[in-house]
Amino acid sequence: MDILNPVRQWLDQFEVQDSKIAHRIATLIPAQCPFERDITVLGHKIAHIPPLCKLNPLYEQLVGLRFRALCYLADVCGEDIGAYI
Repeated sequence: MDILNPVRQWLDQFEVQDSKIAHRIATLIPAQCPFERDITVLGHKIAHIPPLCKLNPLYEQLVGLRFRALCYLADVCGEDIGAYI
């Protein structure tokens, strides 16, 4: 049984209908995973930290929500979304 399934469904069905909420979503959810890093010492790679957001079980739903928020801002509100990309 997937205990996160109700949250996944809610995020997938969430309709962005307010520009303030769309701006907040676009600001809070990053455009790309900020955590992937290579650790180097004296020019030698000693470790690699994978993109941790890929381990987030809600990652796909959050990326979809951000996309819908940006589409709302661009298509419905006619705003320039260049600052969020």
